[in-house]
Amino acid sequence: MPKTSKVKKKVTKAKTKSPSKPKTKVVVKQKEANKGPIKISKTYTPKDTEKYMCEKHKVFFRMKLQEWKKELVKANNEALYNGSMDDNSISADIVDQASSYTDKNVEMKAINRQIKLISEIDKALLRIKDETYGFCLDTAEPIGLKRLMARPVAKYTIAAQEKHEKNEKVHADD
Repeated sequence: MPKTSKVKKKVTKAKTKSPSKPKTKVVVKQKEANKGPIKISKTYTPKDTEKYMCEKHKVFFRMKLQEWKKELVKANNEALYNGSMDDNSISADIVDQASSYTDKNVEMKAINRQIKLISEIDKALLRIKDETYGFCLDTAEPIGLKRLMARPVAKYTIAAQEKHEKNEKVHADD
């Protein structure tokens, strides 16, 4: 996705028939910042020596998040399909029924967690689009490449994340 174009304004004076005062006309010329979308190799990994959250980094994390989302959606669809196939096998044994119910319950909790993760991935993709990705939502400090490589949906620096978790624990105890 190309970065927003830089706009160069040129003011020219248009001649009019009336001698009162010349009219000013604004001509806007578009000047492309990039010559097209940034392309990176499949083996590219962001480096600390590059400018933090440069176009290459954004493209890398966008691709990584989109691939992760695609895998999660595929896994969820398979799990839901396979789970619906098991509904036809109702056992007469009450222990088997209880075991099957427990298995389905665990599977549904896993699917729900993955759905929440897909939502987090979508939010991260939006942050890439609005150019806030890679920066802490609390402090606006860089999150860091190592943290983003480990957890691409990270929204906070480690210190801010610990603070959030501590606050959640305090409010959960109330």
